[in-house]
Amino acid sequence: MTPLAITPGDPGGIGPDLCIQAAADGELGGIVVADPEIIKRRADSLGLSVQIMDADHYNPERTQGIVYVEPVAAADPTNMPGVSDPTNAGYCLQSLEHALQGIKEGNFRALVTGPVNKATIRGGGFESFTGHTEFLRDFFGLPEVVMMLASTDCRVALVTTHLPLAEVPKTITLKRIETVTGIVIKAISDVFQIPQPRIHVLGLNPHAGEDGHLGREELDIIQPALEALRAQNPDVHIEGPLPADTAFTPELRAQADCHIAMYHDQALPVVKYKGFGDSVNITLGLPIVRTSVDHGTALNLAGKGLASTKGLVAAIQEANRLTTSFA
Repeated sequence: MTPLAITPGDPGGIGPDLCIQAAADGELGGIVVADPEIIKRRADSLGLSVQIMDADHYNPERTQGIVYVEPVAAADPTNMPGVSDPTNAGYCLQSLEHALQGIKEGNFRALVTGPVNKATIRGGGFESFTGHTEFLRDFFGLPEVVMMLASTDCRVALVTTHLPLAEVPKTITLKRIETVTGIVIKAISDVFQIPQPRIHVLGLNPHAGEDGHLGREELDIIQPALEALRAQNPDVHIEGPLPADTAFTPELRAQADCHIAMYHDQALPVVKYKGFGDSVNITLGLPIVRTSVDHGTALNLAGKGLASTKGLVAAIQEANRLTTSFA
């Protein structure tokens, strides 16, 4: 079986720490696509004795204490821990592209990504960058992909991702809701192998618009989209639009295989409150499996040995699980 490709993300953040610490614990289980000098320097900062070996020597039976590296040259491999340097913005994206090309060529079976700093990448000259999800969409030339966060008892997908809140209402269209929900239904059925998925769709406004008194998006856009989706997917239970403030009670969570939220901070705080570091970011609608940690670069922890690897390990485990059913 081909290995996972793991991109550490921002070289000044905790991504390199997590890869090194997971390797020391025997939990990395993949190849790190990075500059080996960055990995070596960070291991020294952490005081961890790990071997750094070229990816050509990868042995899945021999991973404890070894960081297997597929080399990509950084502009500045001396990037200090705790410093998010725009000089290495291009390196972050090149690492991603290198990993994706490796997947296309059959060298890797899935992608696991560490955290990047969006502002740093934009500051490095890549002004259109808004996040991994959108980068992957554009790399594969897809009209739409879907960001999902999944924990042990809750999955949440987003209609809109990294947008200013003021832009969300005009971005929510009947077509977009139909497209996003269609991608979610296919993923829940095919990848997560739930044959008759139960989908709960949130409204946009407080109390799901209160019959139009608090906004008409539910009546004019969301409800018509859901009616069309129900007609197209008779075996799928689609509930909504639901008020977001009560959609995540234990009873309602138990009745849903996935919630679909209208915007980023409508639902993700719930998932992260319940299990920050345990939930996994998954991109739906790609021709590959991609998972990621649910946290940021944590510059204040970088190089200090204080960062928990549980998020990276969860993302690796989920990538392994999903690749068994992904086709």
